[in-house]
Amino acid sequence: MAPAQAHGVPVVPDSSIVPEAVRNGIDVEINGEHFVHTGDPQMPLLWYLRDLLQLTGTKYGGARGENGADLVLVDGKPVPAITLPMAKLDGKTVTTVEGLAAHDGTLHPLQQAFIDEDAIGCGYCTPGWLIAGVDLLKRKPQPSDADIDQLPNTCRCGCQTRVRAAIKRAAAGKAGQA
Repeated sequence: MAPAQAHGVPVVPDSSIVPEAVRNGIDVEINGEHFVHTGDPQMPLLWYLRDLLQLTGTKYGGARGENGADLVLVDGKPVPAITLPMAKLDGKTVTTVEGLAAHDGTLHPLQQAFIDEDAIGCGYCTPGWLIAGVDLLKRKPQPSDADIDQLPNTCRCGCQTRVRAAIKRAAAGKAGQA
């Protein structure tokens, strides 16, 4: 029992507190699963993925998504997850790095090529490179070095040369081959 009630004093709620109206849900498909977000519609997708869904592959890369670490595919197009509020995702399909592999666990050819080429330094930027690379390969099945160099990603470990080799290996259909 609250202290005021214990002494017979009625508890009057603070009239300045007004409950928020029930929000309509934001329907979004993430990695093939349907979710309904009823929280803050301005929450960035990145925090929804990492904090609520525990999909931690997508990384924080700055407030504007400037280094590509937070790239996800939204309706098949790469978008920095930090810049996208949940309100803009109603009816959309999102694919994160976790969603690139097949349901049986078979890696996407680009994921396998990253392993084959040892294109993973510390690993922080890798999810963004994979998302950008998947998009590039969809748009340009045989990308040039210049095409790969135009990707928005940065790697501070210096793996860009191995990333280029991995993208070319996947494009050549040689992922998983010695």
